Amino acid sequence: MASGPGLRSGPDGRPRCAWATSAPEYLAYHDREWGRPVHGEGPLFERITLEAFQSGLSWLTILRKREAFRAAFAGFDPERVAGFGPDDVQRLLADPGIVRNRAKVLAAVTNAGAVLRIREQVPGGLDELVWSFAPPSGRPAPERPGDVPASTAQSVALAKALKRNGFVFVGPTTAYATMQACGLVDDHLSGCLARATAPGVPR
Repeated sequence: MASGPGLRSGPDGRPRCAWATSAPEYLAYHDREWGRPVHGEGPLFERITLEAFQSGLSWLTILRKREAFRAAFAGFDPERVAGFGPDDVQRLLADPGIVRNRAKVLAAVTNAGAVLRIREQVPGGLDELVWSFAPPSGRPAPERPGDVPASTAQSVALAKALKRNGFVFVGPTTAYATMQACGLVDDHLSGCLARATAPGVPR
């Protein structure tokens, strides 16, 4: 039985952040990915790209199209995406499996090129750059949904750093959503089974 504001029991009766129980895709993403550390150039590029595509849409829309996105964007291989030309852009804009937004498609291609430049300029590449903005550990767990911010000083700084390195379509809110998705912050509510400190939950 769930207890506490913002929590709801999942199909197994254990408490989760309420948003996770509204659709099977949300449940799987909440339990297995959201708030868990993500490392590596490709996986980080994927999260940044998907968060940018989500802007103005439901995250559930993105989750349901995720495999189509992976196929369309060459598995989010930055080298391949950076090489996309006009024909690839037209292919993507004609693909009903993804979000067909020209500005976002072009941003993904631009950002792939930025990933390659960061690789040359930062010893640890995109991974080191992104994770350098992780806040200190030990932040109290949010007690209710209203305690979860839309952006933070760290996400503002991360967005600025990404833009300095050539990224586009990445503002402080998108940067913070990326930080949540990649486990730089753990915004599972207090009492949620997926909290890093929850007993018996593999991380």
